[in-house]
Amino acid sequence: MSIMDKIIEKARAKQKKLVLAEGHDQRVVIAANKIIEKGIAKSVIVIGTEAEISKSCKDAGITERKFTSYDHLTCPKMVEYAKILQQFRAEKKKDITLEKAIETLKQRIFFGAMLLRIGEVDALVAGSIASTADMLRAAFMIIGTTPGIKSASSAFLMDLASPSPGGESTLLYSDGAVIPDPDSATLVDIALATAKTHLSLIGTTPKIAFLSFSTKGSAEHPLIDKVRTATEMCKAKIAELKLDYLVDGELQADAALVPKVAASKAPDSPLAGNANILIFPDLNVGNICYKITQRLAGAAAIGPVLQGLAKPMSDLSRGCSADDIVGTAAMVICQAQ
Repeated sequence: MSIMDKIIEKARAKQKKLVLAEGHDQRVVIAANKIIEKGIAKSVIVIGTEAEISKSCKDAGITERKFTSYDHLTCPKMVEYAKILQQFRAEKKKDITLEKAIETLKQRIFFGAMLLRIGEVDALVAGSIASTADMLRAAFMIIGTTPGIKSASSAFLMDLASPSPGGESTLLYSDGAVIPDPDSATLVDIALATAKTHLSLIGTTPKIAFLSFSTKGSAEHPLIDKVRTATEMCKAKIAELKLDYLVDGELQADAALVPKVAASKAPDSPLAGNANILIFPDLNVGNICYKITQRLAGAAAIGPVLQGLAKPMSDLSRGCSADDIVGTAAMVICQAQ
């Protein structure tokens, strides 16, 4: 059974409610029907005007809708939702007027995020048309981050063509899509959020490697200092929270992933070359590595999955297929509490 088959099974068992925010995209309505047909979600709301969704269904050849549609422009509860947004922004000391809140919620991604915030749905997927920046703005303005984590980030689930030397068939790469230049504290946020993502999708013990071009002092540079500091901060945090995670750094990629190399370069590492989560020092490295793994090693790169948010929402590649949306929906449902 593939990792995606396992994730779909987990999602089915949860029976959660999903919102897809881009009903003006025919891929979205195709995915919505498939999600219901496969039993991945208990219900699916697609956001869009009736004209938009009718056109999407016509273009997709859909004659029977198995999802519910919500018109974000004529919602009778818009003022009520806008007042909720006002209150949340006031708590963050970023007041907005009622008129501005209404204007904001007439943007479909923000409207979907509000449905998620109030619990009308359990998870949100968008980004087939909207940019990652749009997704993040909605997430920060309406959802916020999970307690104890200050920064939202992303992870790519790498379904490897063949197992790593340590025997892992799937790895999580973070961050490959959101934070350009994280400091040490932000790297800790990324690691803790990725561990939670790993538990929700894979379910095994998170084994976190903070990567660098140095292993245990083999080189000296301020870039390495950042990773070393993050490693120590993360170890202290998991000890404080009594989490059953394994963490080590600074490690080169081979010391994190190859047991024989780890035995030579980092003989005392608790990971012993069996990392299943790779934390990259910045976005350049994370984005480059996931694409190289995908394109040259034949791995499937699933994501990016947004993480560290108070409620689960996930981005899509704008080049995604309807089946990609279905898979992403299964993953974000697995993140739902």
